Amino acid sequence: MSTVAPIPAGMPTLTPHLVCRNAAAAIDFYVRAFGAVELARLPAPDGRLMHAMLRVGDSPLMLVDEFPEMGCHSPQGLGGSPITLHLYVIDVDAALARAVEAGARLTLPATDMFWGDRYGRVEDPFGHQWSIATHIRDLSPAEILAASAQGCPGTP
Repeated sequence: MSTVAPIPAGMPTLTPHLVCRNAAAAIDFYVRAFGAVELARLPAPDGRLMHAMLRVGDSPLMLVDEFPEMGCHSPQGLGGSPITLHLYVIDVDAALARAVEAGARLTLPATDMFWGDRYGRVEDPFGHQWSIATHIRDLSPAEILAASAQGCPGTP
């Protein structure tokens, strides 16, 4: 009988795995913008990254370089991404400013939202969308539903 854990220690069952054009530069950006800590880097023989592991806060984040020849495309290679990564932080305004300073493009300034978060969005230089929030008040589902009828700031 094997004693190897089917889910490695310290890993959640769901981990984002980003494909980036120039993953090494993406690692540097995530360190500057989000305080990521690099845990591992595995280069391919041609110099591209086959795998990298970061930790952002208490969450792991895997990334890899584009390998179009293997069907592995970045948002830049596809013309955008429909996926948004959500990051909770202690101070959303400071986190958005740090991300923009590091090279992200602000797509929604921090706004107090009806569901109880102060929330904003950025697009990183590699085409990935990030929503960033600080929870500022606890609301019941009924209160959130009633507040949603007033509309959502930042949407058409």
